[in-house]
Amino acid sequence: MSRTRTIIMGAAGRDFHNFNTTFRENEKYEVVAFTATQIPNIEGRKYPAELAGPLYPNGIDIYPEAELPELIKKFDVDEVVFAYSDVPYDYVMHKSALVNALGADFRLIGAKSTQVKSVKPVVGICAVRTGSGKSQTTRRVSAILREMGYKVAAIRHPMPYGDLVKQKVQRFADYSDLDKHECTIEEREEYEPHLDNGVIVFAGVDYEAILREAEKEVDIVLWDGGNNDFPFYKTDLLITVADPLRPGHESAYYPGEVNTRMADVIVINKVDTANPNDVIAVRENIHTLNPNAIVIEAASPIYVDDPEAIRGKRVLVVEDGPTLTHGGMKIGAGWVAARRFGAAEIVDPRPFAVGTLADTYKNYPNTGTILPAMGYGEQQVRDLEKTIEDAPVDMVVIGTPIDLTRVMKINKPSQRVRYELEEIGQPTLVEILTKKFGPKA
Repeated sequence: MSRTRTIIMGAAGRDFHNFNTTFRENEKYEVVAFTATQIPNIEGRKYPAELAGPLYPNGIDIYPEAELPELIKKFDVDEVVFAYSDVPYDYVMHKSALVNALGADFRLIGAKSTQVKSVKPVVGICAVRTGSGKSQTTRRVSAILREMGYKVAAIRHPMPYGDLVKQKVQRFADYSDLDKHECTIEEREEYEPHLDNGVIVFAGVDYEAILREAEKEVDIVLWDGGNNDFPFYKTDLLITVADPLRPGHESAYYPGEVNTRMADVIVINKVDTANPNDVIAVRENIHTLNPNAIVIEAASPIYVDDPEAIRGKRVLVVEDGPTLTHGGMKIGAGWVAARRFGAAEIVDPRPFAVGTLADTYKNYPNTGTILPAMGYGEQQVRDLEKTIEDAPVDMVVIGTPIDLTRVMKINKPSQRVRYELEEIGQPTLVEILTKKFGPKA
């Protein structure tokens, strides 16, 4: 029997999960390569034989996506599977046109083929775009469920940027586990807030194996989705976060629209900072795409330890990297805090950017006057540190989900911005979760 020769286009996340659930033990297919993009330094690796299974004793090579046309020809490819997220529809279809023009089929794999069923209830929290406020929504949901008496753990969308075999199943109970697993800034940003709240985090590469470990410890599993991907698990309740600072994106990005259409509950976040007409536009789009969804309006108010320390200062604002890069945001919590608390000037960091950060600005020229905290590897951390050191400012306003001073030296006074989700009016997440699960008996 001739096997369908397949390439999976990815970014070290959905691609591996699609392989594990759809292709790993399927003799109808031969996955000849992965390609990688979005995330730096993940190509040139191999999906190892230990994870790939007996059909792939030599593992599977990972190539830069730029080589896709040559790979299709070299391997006489029948099918290309698109398996990453947070991309506009025209981007996806340009990739489809390229693949089809070279003779191969182009495929998007959906939930039925890839979602793993848990023996425990699963609450999924996803978003329409990176930077919508999914993380604080997840923290809010976890707090409510724990107040109801349930033991929960968060399973985070993958960020396997290191040794994939070692990262097959990761469990994080405290900060020492972050060091043990050599976590990047990007990983710490997602894990530390959960740990600060006393919630164990699981992540890694093999998400069925991860789920089975988590099930041993909890009453309810929280799927903490990333990069606006849709859940790897079949959910009992799916909450999607929409962003009125980017109205229309809920119907213009893949797979954000999937999350909008699948959701049981949609949280329109940031209504306190968004234009009211944009909030209305998002609500109307939601009604068109998913009229049965329960809609919650919410804010993510910001806090700093000493607002007066910012007033009148020339400040450098540092924000979450992915939110500014492929998320396309020009502002974040740090920028809002600098303006709200009276900074004299938000200094443009681009003239002082060095190394990989200078490259980031070239690759994402619309990032604006904010410094993205790119931390996918040690060199990026050092370049971030040097850029901050060289910037002629009085104060650094840190809008990242973690305190950067834990992982790098900042040679200037700093204020860290914190933000949590607050529902406005009714319905509330408390009401919805209580109705769905009730207090633990």
